[in-house]
Order: sequence, then structure tokens, then C-alpha cells
Amino acid sequence: MPVDAEARARRLLIALLFVGTALNYVDRQVLALLKPTLEAEFGWSDQEFAHLGSVFQLSAAFALLAVGWFVDRFGVRLAYGIAVAVWSAAGMAHAAAANVSQFVVARSVLAVAESVNTPAAVKAAATYLPLTQRSFGLGMVNTAPNIGAILTPLLIPPLALAFGWKAAFLVTGALGFVWLALWIGGTRRLAPVGVAKKAALDGNWAQLLSDRRTWTVVGAKALTDCVWWFVLFWSTDFLVKTFGLTQAEVGLPSALIFALAAVGAFSCGLLFPALLKRGMSINKARKTSMALYAVLILPIPLALQAPSAMAAALIIGLALLAHQGFSTNIFGLAADTVPPARVASVMALGGVAGNLTGTGIIELTGWCLTNGVGYWPMFAIAAGAYLTALAFIHVMQPVIRAADEG
Repeated sequence: MPVDAEARARRLLIALLFVGTALNYVDRQVLALLKPTLEAEFGWSDQEFAHLGSVFQLSAAFALLAVGWFVDRFGVRLAYGIAVAVWSAAGMAHAAAANVSQFVVARSVLAVAESVNTPAAVKAAATYLPLTQRSFGLGMVNTAPNIGAILTPLLIPPLALAFGWKAAFLVTGALGFVWLALWIGGTRRLAPVGVAKKAALDGNWAQLLSDRRTWTVVGAKALTDCVWWFVLFWSTDFLVKTFGLTQAEVGLPSALIFALAAVGAFSCGLLFPALLKRGMSINKARKTSMALYAVLILPIPLALQAPSAMAAALIIGLALLAHQGFSTNIFGLAADTVPPARVASVMALGGVAGNLTGTGIIELTGWCLTNGVGYWPMFAIAAGAYLTALAFIHVMQPVIRAADEG
């Protein structure tokens, strides 16, 4: 392929991964944003809403046990395309649900298909993007959930108020099929780069689970992903209950939270390469970047004492900025240090861990609210999670080295 055409194909790949990941989070966030409306229609309690969230997390966790193999075995193009088609159909199926059981079925299918997204995106970056573009590509991919999360609270409540809650699920699901047509046509000319050219399915489960690089990613995801799931699933409810917001009023502060999160993901795509250019090693650049983000999240408990919804959103948004910057570094750590043929499997295992701890914090929140404890335990967990994760990473990999360095 000519150089210019190859460069265009890679830019298109980044764009498609960005949009696909944004849609992934649009579809999963619709339920949380419509909680007040659905709660009134179906009579859900906080604990029942927590259980519905747990169904999603556990379904995704169990699916991720096979997702890594699925993506590594069949390749990014086919695996990701199938996943988007299935999760888009499942998202639209929510509109047909008439009771909690039917929501559970639709939510479970959505979770299984959406679990493919992150392993496939990281695998695509590791396979098709050179090291000089990979960090930027991963930064854009990790920015995408926040763009989806910014647009969703701005668009979904007005759409639901104008046309009913079912329209929200139908419209967001249909967008996935538009993306699928672009994916099929836009990725046909991509060619693997670097060591990925020679990579076959590398190793077995014994090798995967005996590698410290695998457990570094798994542990870091377990410690930090729970914070993301807590904010994604419960922040709307926190703002509504704490500040008395209506369904129509909650969109702007929710959008602010995820706008700041987008800055965090994008900033890592710029910060890490900048540190490398200053002469830092991969090890020092990754850990310095992670340390900066870990410190930024420490003030999140102040949201509990905020004087207004926008002030609370600003504090929570700063924490999500830190989360996304830290999370993008975890993605980069996996893409840089794990052999390309194992990347999707390692990210899938990390996703399992993150979904399980996400289930735990979602259930803990439901229990705390039901029993009058309030939101403070979850904010305290969030504040300390990232320094703990950084310490874990340093213990597991005192010196981070690129995969092709041994």
C-alpha cells in the first residue's frame, strides 16, 4: 500500500475505534440517565437498580473470559464488527422490555457484546499502529467513552421527554449499524506493523497466567475500574438526590463530569510521548504520568460537601479526568509490554477484574443508600484507589520494558 494510503487507513482506523467506543458507552449509559423515568414507571428501588447494574457487570465479566480468545482467534475486523451488530440490536431491544426480567435479558446480551470493545480496540492499536502513533491512538480510544458520556446526558433526556424513553434506546442502537457499514468498508486495506506481522496466537493459558505482565494489568484494572463504574452508574442518582435535580436538569452537570474525563484520556495521549521526548525511559514516563493522575483524584470526597450540583460535578469530573489519564496509561502499558498476540486476552482478563470490582461497588452503593449510610464510602474508596494501583504496578514491574525488549 502507498505510504499516503497507509497513513490514511491508520487515521481512519483511529476514527472508527473512537466512534465505536463512544457508541459503546452511549448505549450503556442510557439506562442510568433514564433512571428517574424508569424508576417511576416500573417502581424500582435503589437496591433493584443496583442489581440491574450488577447483571450488566457480571455478564460482561463472564463474557470477557472468552472475549480475548475470540478477538485473538478471529481478528479485530470480524470480532469487532459482530460485537457492534449484536450490542446495537440488544440496545434497541430495551425498547420492547415490559418488565424487569425483560430488561435483564436485554442488558445481559448488551453486556456480553459490549465486552468485546476494549480488548478489540487495544488489539487493533497494538496490531496496526506503530509505537509512535499507538499512545495517541489509545488516548483517543480512551477519550471516546467520555465523548459518548458527554453527548448522552445532553441528548437523551430531551429525546426521552419529547418522544418517550423507548425512542432513546431505538435511536442509540440504530447508530451502531451505521458505524458497522463504515467499519466493513474502511478497514479492508489495513496491514499489521512491527512484531505484529509475525505474531501468531502466542502461548496458552498457563503461559498467560504465569506472566507478571498479565497480573500487572489485571490488578491495576481491578483497583481502578470500580471507580469508573461507580461514577457511570450512580453519578446521575447522586446529583438528583443530593441537589434535587429533575430529569431535565441533570444533563448539564453530568455532561461536565464526562467532559473533564475526556480531557484526562486525551491528555495522556500527549503527556506520555512528551515525557519520552524529554529523555525519560518507558518505565519512568509511564510511572510519572500515573503518579500525576493518582494525586489529582485525591480531592473527590469534597463532592459530598459541594455547595451546588455544578461544583460537585466539577470535583467528580476532575477525578474522572485523573481516572481516564491513569486508565489510558494502563492500556498503553498493556500494548507496549505484552506480546501483540496476547494483548486482547490480557485486556479481557483485566476487564473481568474491573467488572467484578465494579459489581462490588455498585452493590455496595445500593446497600449504603438503602441502609442510610449514604455515598461517602464509595468516594473514600475512589480517593485511594490510584495510589494503591500505582504501588501495585511498581511491585509487579519495577522496570517497565517494551515487549520487543524482552
